[in-house]
Amino acid sequence: MNSMRSIIIMAMRSRLFPFPPSFHSPPPHLLPLIQSSPLLRSRAQPPPLCLARSPFRSSSSCPAVAVLGAHDPLLMESRSPFGEIHVILGPMFAGKTTALLRRMQDEVDCGRSVAMVKSDRDTRYGLDSVVTHDGMKMPCFALSELSSFRDKLGTEAYDKLNVIGIDEAQFFEDLYDFCCNAADHDGKIVVVAGLDGDYLRKSFGSVLDIVPLADSVTKLTAWCEICGRRAFFTLRKTNETLTELIGGADVYMPVCREHYVDGQVAIEATRTILAVRSSTLAQSEVINGGESGAV
Repeated sequence: MNSMRSIIIMAMRSRLFPFPPSFHSPPPHLLPLIQSSPLLRSRAQPPPLCLARSPFRSSSSCPAVAVLGAHDPLLMESRSPFGEIHVILGPMFAGKTTALLRRMQDEVDCGRSVAMVKSDRDTRYGLDSVVTHDGMKMPCFALSELSSFRDKLGTEAYDKLNVIGIDEAQFFEDLYDFCCNAADHDGKIVVVAGLDGDYLRKSFGSVLDIVPLADSVTKLTAWCEICGRRAFFTLRKTNETLTELIGGADVYMPVCREHYVDGQVAIEATRTILAVRSSTLAQSEVINGGESGAV
């Protein structure tokens, strides 16, 4: 056993210091075992491009431009002709935008050129930045449709781009086609963050449509605002019934399954009561109006 270990150590050292001519190679029947040694294989593998995820930097460290990162010629030459698609899903307040911004900052730290995109419908924190609920932000392009991104950025800049981040992806109707073209034909890494369901727990936009295209899918959860357990769903607090209603904590809250069901029952009961009251009031006004007319 000791002799075998000595031979492996010698073989590892030979990668740094060549054997002298007088050195006798190990017996032929041991060569496959030596070559398959995990220690030897680890020496042959190149170090990873990024050794660890860096913490997200505050917005003050990000230049006020929508395209970040250096254009490394070596990185551009070694890049695969095919890209990747990564999807981040979850209810509101699950940290989807935070995860997206951290991923984009990691890509910048690795020397890649990145650009952020969001829907111009989301004007809560302005149109020039993607902003999390707790204030983290990164410059972005605000677009009505993703098909205009190449023209907005410029063909030359688009060709040099490595990574595209898309926030609030549920608002883009052309999400599927854009991701297909960007990853399959343009070699871009596309990182998508968006809601997987609306307040009725039904598919919202095209986010779920790109799951079959994705290299990875991450489902995030929040904390139930009522009991503190893991929250998978978004409960709307108001009586609005529009599917697309942009708002924050004043309109929505994350809840667990139990409190989603209980909350929906309470909301539906409230809506029924309000509808009955409204109808009764309308009928009273008609009756009172009729009586006044009769007099």
